[in-house]
Amino acid sequence: MNSASKTSAGQTVSDEQKSALAETFELLRINYGNQFNAAYPDLERSTAVMRLWLKHLQDYPASLIRLAIEEVIKNENYLPTLAKFREYCDSAYRLFGLPEARQAYVEACRASQPKSAYNWTHPAVYYAGLATDWFFIASEPEDKVFPVFKRNYEMLCERVVKGEQIEKPIIKAIPAEIEQPLSTEENKQHLKQLRQSLKL
Repeated sequence: MNSASKTSAGQTVSDEQKSALAETFELLRINYGNQFNAAYPDLERSTAVMRLWLKHLQDYPASLIRLAIEEVIKNENYLPTLAKFREYCDSAYRLFGLPEARQAYVEACRASQPKSAYNWTHPAVYYAGLATDWFFIASEPEDKVFPVFKRNYEMLCERVVKGEQIEKPIIKAIPAEIEQPLSTEENKQHLKQLRQSLKL
């Protein structure tokens, strides 16, 4: 059963994000043994710190958190702070050309029409907006829209981080010739022909 909880900011945190953070702390404990134990000497302290990290890492999908901890272990000699870990998360996003969720949301709100022709930072931003619904984004308050957009965007980010290529939106071509509407007389004639063709 997949459930989610809300942080004090009211944003939803998925079980997948919780799981990724639990794995992150376990890897921190293994790799920075004495430093970790000195910083978090008991379960109460480590639980409180995990809650703090979860609150401040909720804009990152689980796969990105897992990617960031691998980079931390390879590059850092000392137990990272939350700020340092966020830097690694941001760097991981940049590796894929993905803006952070809040930046993506602002971009989706400000993008000009037609949306498919806009020069998006990454196609995932466009498709997150499309999945959220452009009218919903434009007409409802941020506190109602952002959690929906964020969830859609995170799912797309997960796919990108796992190696999926998301193509740019296809811009619809304008027809070479625009048909002129039929006149009233032509409409009557067309309707008459249709009625005759339906007769047995």
